[in-house]
Amino acid sequence: MQGFPRAEPGLRVGLLGGSFDPPHQGHVHITRWALRRLGLDRVWWLVSPGNPLKTTGPAALETRLAACRALMRHPRVEVTDVEARLGARYTADTLARLKARYPQVRFVWLMGADNLAQFHRWDRWEEIARTTPIAVLGRPGAQLRAGLSPAARRFAFARRSAGAARGLALARPPAWTLLTGAMSDLSSTSIREAGGWPATRRDAPPPSRDG
Repeated sequence: MQGFPRAEPGLRVGLLGGSFDPPHQGHVHITRWALRRLGLDRVWWLVSPGNPLKTTGPAALETRLAACRALMRHPRVEVTDVEARLGARYTADTLARLKARYPQVRFVWLMGADNLAQFHRWDRWEEIARTTPIAVLGRPGAQLRAGLSPAARRFAFARRSAGAARGLALARPPAWTLLTGAMSDLSSTSIREAGGWPATRRDAPPPSRDG
């Protein structure tokens, strides 16, 4: 599978999707946190072609991939453009195609608490929750909104305690957990606004994914 990550049957893989525009130490923090708390074998960074919940396109994919690889150096973390290779438009498509390609891998979708707060806006969000375990990682100021979000209320029956998080990859979905602990307040938005990243492409076509 040239261009795709390698994964042996039974591997527990966390998927961290996003624009990474730009990547920062907050992404590194939650990745290491997920590896430790969820008992994952690997984490894949899925650097997306774009994000349909944002009004402007991100920096070039090649620029973001290079920045991610320079920042995230860990033997169990892989930075990948797998979404572009799969031709997936939305997260639901990405997950379905990854599962078809890796039928014996145990995937967990990773997201920040700020993303859970708007998860109900994602395309086929209920399908995602019903087919893939989800780990929500705390973000400063987002815990309350996440806990009261439509998605959290809809799937309250499937929430697992933080103490049971290590078994999440093996859980039958719907299954999700919210992890709290040391958090980073870094954000890609604040870095862009401070001028520490190449300007967002204003002439980009409409972005193509929700995560």
